[in-house]
Amino acid sequence: MAGHGAEQHPHGADRLCEAGDRVYSRAVRRGRVPRQDADPVPCLLELALLHPDPDDMDWLVPTSPQEVMTRLLRGMHDEVSASQRRVGSAVAAVEWYAGLGRQVRPAAPAAEGPAIRVLDGLARIQAAMDEATQACTAEVLTVQPGGIRREAELSEGLHRALALRGRGVRMRDLYTHVARHGQGLLTYLELMGDAVEARTLDEVIDRLILFDRTVAFIPANTDRTMALELRHPAIVEYLVTVFDRLWRLAIPLKAPLPDTGIEGISHREQSIAALLAEGHQDAVIAERLGISVRTCRAHIARLSETLGAASRTQLGVRIAQAGLDGPPTSAPSPSLSVPDQGSRTAR
Repeated sequence: MAGHGAEQHPHGADRLCEAGDRVYSRAVRRGRVPRQDADPVPCLLELALLHPDPDDMDWLVPTSPQEVMTRLLRGMHDEVSASQRRVGSAVAAVEWYAGLGRQVRPAAPAAEGPAIRVLDGLARIQAAMDEATQACTAEVLTVQPGGIRREAELSEGLHRALALRGRGVRMRDLYTHVARHGQGLLTYLELMGDAVEARTLDEVIDRLILFDRTVAFIPANTDRTMALELRHPAIVEYLVTVFDRLWRLAIPLKAPLPDTGIEGISHREQSIAALLAEGHQDAVIAERLGISVRTCRAHIARLSETLGAASRTQLGVRIAQAGLDGPPTSAPSPSLSVPDQGSRTAR
């Protein structure tokens, strides 16, 4: 009964429904009302505004308005007192937490900010990079995949590079060997002078920028419209270690690429041969070496011609026979001969 009434009459004694107002007012004026008059308004019984007449249970008598007012005021007083107690508890808790906050030792500037922050959109990425550039005082390490660098990519970060050079910051950049053939990169390095040292590899990891070994930026999606800003010391140190090991394997940009030791096979074709031996498709090889698929297939065709292979399966065999199924080395292997090419020997 109580639940049914609460669903149809969701109110308290401080705001009666229209039907309840009529029945209660009538009961106050007349002293009592028939029980059936209160059937449509069970809220009056639930709120104790009406109760059975002890002398005749078929009638209901009203609780006096004065008693109802007293009950309402008492309830309001209790609610206000409870609210005051909750406010007092909240104030005490705030003061306690504030006291703990004053005891926390301030973090070092290099550790400020969240350990990992997602930068969504090119504008936020550029702003974060500019902020890191302004705070950088000693060193910047970068890995730049993708082959020949476009003029737009180089000019995009030129203002940051010039600002770093002006403060005496040293920069080390890793590129793929293909980047050697881009005039834009050569112009950029000439402009930067001794502030930048560049080296190249057959293939590198995805883009990485490290400032002062305290903050790193890496892509967060394939089109590079999102990035991760990393400040966790363990993560940053791991990325620095990866960079340093790649750097030791890389070849200075001003130094020539090593000869393969096999006439007619370039260093790039040796790299392609090694990746073919691993079973990679043309598109994957092209992406890893920073060249187009078309250029990659042209090199594969030259490899087949040089090694005398009439099919991809035969090419795999020839690659293994020529010792090209491993990563390129910095020095030529002695006395290598090309299968079925009697007139060609290793230089």
